[in-house]
This record gives sequence, C-alpha cells and structure tokens, in this order.
Amino acid sequence: MKMRVRFAPSPTGYVHIGSLRTALYNFLFAQHNQGTFFLRLEDTDQTRYVPGADKKLVESLHACGLNWDEGIDLDEQGNLIDKGDFGPYTQSQRKEIYQKYIQELLANGKAYYCFCSSERLEELRNSQQAHNLPPKYDKHCLNLSPEEVQTKIAAGEKYVIRLKVENNQIIEFTDLIRGKISINSNDVDDQVLMKSDGLPTYHFANIVDDHLMETTHVIRGEEWISSTPKHILLYEAFGWQKPEFAHLPLLLNPDKSKLSKRQGDVAVEDYLAKGYLPEALVNFVALLGWNPGDDREIFSMEELIKEFSLEKCGKSGSVFDTKKLDWMNSIYLRKLSIQDLIGKTKPYLLEYLGDKAKDFSDDYLNRIIEIQRERLNKLSDIVADDLVYFFNDDLQYSGDLVIWKKSDREKTVETLKNLSAEIEKYSGEWQLQTLNDYFLAWIKANGWNNGDVLWPLRVSLCGQEKSPSPFELLWVLGKDKAVARLNVALKKIL
Repeated sequence: MKMRVRFAPSPTGYVHIGSLRTALYNFLFAQHNQGTFFLRLEDTDQTRYVPGADKKLVESLHACGLNWDEGIDLDEQGNLIDKGDFGPYTQSQRKEIYQKYIQELLANGKAYYCFCSSERLEELRNSQQAHNLPPKYDKHCLNLSPEEVQTKIAAGEKYVIRLKVENNQIIEFTDLIRGKISINSNDVDDQVLMKSDGLPTYHFANIVDDHLMETTHVIRGEEWISSTPKHILLYEAFGWQKPEFAHLPLLLNPDKSKLSKRQGDVAVEDYLAKGYLPEALVNFVALLGWNPGDDREIFSMEELIKEFSLEKCGKSGSVFDTKKLDWMNSIYLRKLSIQDLIGKTKPYLLEYLGDKAKDFSDDYLNRIIEIQRERLNKLSDIVADDLVYFFNDDLQYSGDLVIWKKSDREKTVETLKNLSAEIEKYSGEWQLQTLNDYFLAWIKANGWNNGDVLWPLRVSLCGQEKSPSPFELLWVLGKDKAVARLNVALKKIL
C-alpha cells in the first residue's frame, strides 16, 4: 500500500513552531517514500475556532515551502478549497459520516449513551481527586436498558456517547521511534466519542477520518502517546487495521520546560515577521528531533527529503535555541544576492522610518543594508537601535569619546582638521574599497598610526564606540554629511 500521511491541525489561531515540525516531518516522510501527504482541518471543537485561522494556516505552511498532494488549500482568489478524492477534508463538514459510524458502534455494543449531568461528573472528579484516584468515568450509564435509553432521549435529556472499554485488557503498539509501548485498559477512560451537541470528539473523528482517508502512518507529537491506546481501541472496535504510529520528542525551552508562549514567541508567523527566512526556519526545525548522523547542519529542502527517516529521530526533548536559529539564519542571509537581500530587508527600513523615509534615497538605504549584511541575524536587525546615526544627524556623545586612548586632545584636533580637508578634496570614485585603499595609504604616507586617525573618524561619523568600519560609514554617509559630522566633532573637543 502506498504510504499516506497527514497533518491535521485545529484552526485555533497561530501555527505553533511544534506544529510546523510535525507538518514538516510528515511532508519529508511522504516525499522520501514517494507517498502522499495531505492536510486535514480538525475543527470539531467550534468553541476554539478562530475565524481566518484556517487560511492563515495554509498560507504559513506554503510560505515555509511545504506543499501537499491533497486536502485543504487556497485557490487563486484566496478561497478555501478541497483537492483530492477523500474529502471533505474539514471535519465540521463530515457530520453525517460520523453519525453513521457512531451508530455502528452503538449497534455492536462497543459504545453506549451517557446521561450524566455536568454536576454529577464534577462530583465524581472531586471524589476521585480526594482519594488520589485518576479521573475516570465510573461507567454509571453503561448498563442502562434500551428502554431506559429511549425514554430518556424522548424526554429530551442531554447525552453523550462513550466508548465501552473492557477491563484488564493489555493494549500494545510499536512506536516507530520509541519501540513497544503497553498499557492496561483499566487505565483508559470510557472516553466521550460524540458530544451533546452532536459533534464528534477529536479522538472519534480522528480515527474515522484516518481510516477513511487511508492513513498508513500517524506522525505526531509526544503529547499524543497517552491518547494512542484510546485510538487503538477504536480501531479494534470497528475491526479496522490501525496505522503505524511515531511520536516525536517534545520541543523545550532552554530551561528544559515545554516550549510555550509564556517564555517567548512560538508562532511560525512571529518568526517570519521578524525576518527569519523560511528556508532557515525549516532547516532549523528539521534538526529539532532528527539527526542526519553526521555533523552537517545546513540542508536544502531537497537534501532533507533525501536524508530523512524516522529511524534517525530521537526520543528525548529538543531545545529550541534561538541563538542557534540566529546563527543559521545569518548563514542563509549571506547566501542571498545583494539584490535579494535589499528586496527582503528594505520593507523593514521603510516601516521603521515611516514618513521620514522620503528624506533618504534608495541608494542611501541600499548602502546601509549592504554594509550590515555580515551583521544581520534576521532581516529586522536592520532597524536595530544602534543604527540610529544613519537617520539622525544630532548625535549625542562627549568630546572625550573622540580621543583615541593612545592619543591626546591636541593631536585629535589636528587629525580631525586633516581628515575633514582630505575628505573634502577627495575626487576619486566613491566606492567602499576605493575609499578604504586611498585613506589607508594616506595615513601611512603621513606616518600616522591607524588608531589615531580611524578612531576619531569612526566616533565623529556615528557617535559610538562600536559600529561598522569607518570606511563603511564614510561610504554610506557621503562626503558632505561626513565633513559636517567631522566639524561637529571638532567643536565638541575644542
């Protein structure tokens, strides 16, 4: 049978970085094995549905280079559509299908009606908690006669439908990452399959859909291990062949706690908005739980597809290290052509400048981006606070800062005068390398030390101790602005 895997998120808001990893691993698994990857929306819990989240989900996955063979997608007008032969791929559109299969379980004695009120269930939970017992339904409604059930339904009593779990049964499955896992059915609740609103629970709809859509492998996060016995019981209740299961390790914060929004961004959209390239983000996420078996860390999507296998996935949690992501993203940024880098980065500058953007030419902004190229970890770094000197001539610094530690005030005054005059009379090409070569030769010809000249030049141009090189600053700012700033620095130390 051809391998079929799916990514089946709930449209409840942003795309969690862990969800991206799940989608990516399913995609890579399908591509590596010439299988099918499809996207299904699990929206049976309508109380958690966020309008527009379904479209945003599709857009985010496509932005990261993930494409699927079937399922929910967007047409050219941006409308949600189904593609494939197993639709609908949205659970809220499959109510009649679930009703058919819940009736089958009821007829076979594998499920039963439960009329317990929320108050009774709350009392049961409180009692179990008081006696240090795990929360679990007590099968109170299991033995209601068919007549009692019909009487209650006719009277309009609200009900749910639960799975009948037999006692003292060993449930086993082999996880493709973790090996054999066993659990006693005494530890499995008679879970609700159909809610009082007539909609299926996640667990029931998930199994029905995976069977009907011919899912062969279920690749998902570690948090679903405890649900797998429930799912296996459902497969067995229907007499269906169950898929293979693989549970991925947790994603962790640096303090080894579970990755959560309380400790920082966890949404794919947040990282893309900050200027992490999709290719870098995918490369980084791919290594959170999967190891190629060697020291390589930079992978194209094609290389990931070629190398990926579940056998190379680990069991222990993977730390989401933002510093590692920054490093990886910087590698990808440096691979861009300067034209591509400018195209991707300039929107951040324009947004930052707002109405002031009209005061700066495209060439000026492009030069800033070019000299910052080697210093960018993400595109939004181009608007870092320490670059304010490019957009504001009123630099706040003391005259003492202009003086090189091995120089003195008198020598610095003379240096600034010479620099200002030399820059003003310079008539060569205003190119970075040309400026660099010319002024280094000029310093040497006059028998000066580089520090005595370059330090006051740097501070005069930016007002800071740390910055791009003095020649990069000179190249960006231009002759007139550079001379004006040197003259301001001269006044500060006189």
